[in-house]
Amino acid sequence: MTSKVTSVFVLFVSVAVISIIEFVKADPAIMNGYNPMEICIENCAQCKKMLGSWFDGPICAESCIRHRGKLMPDCEDFASIAPFLSKM
Repeated sequence: MTSKVTSVFVLFVSVAVISIIEFVKADPAIMNGYNPMEICIENCAQCKKMLGSWFDGPICAESCIRHRGKLMPDCEDFASIAPFLSKM
């Protein structure tokens, strides 16, 4: 009887631990179809809105496509948008 209760308890604890681990691993970005290239192009559009003619949006978008979204422009980070700034 004791071994049966122990085995049921171990099974319950195992299932609980596995479900907690799976819950912790959940990434909402993956569940929503996170696409780095899409985010990169949206960031280019946002920088174009913020900086106007100082920012070369098409070159930024081409860079997103070329690098597959790995080099994300951040409008507040000069180093990430420097290649796309124009002198006018």
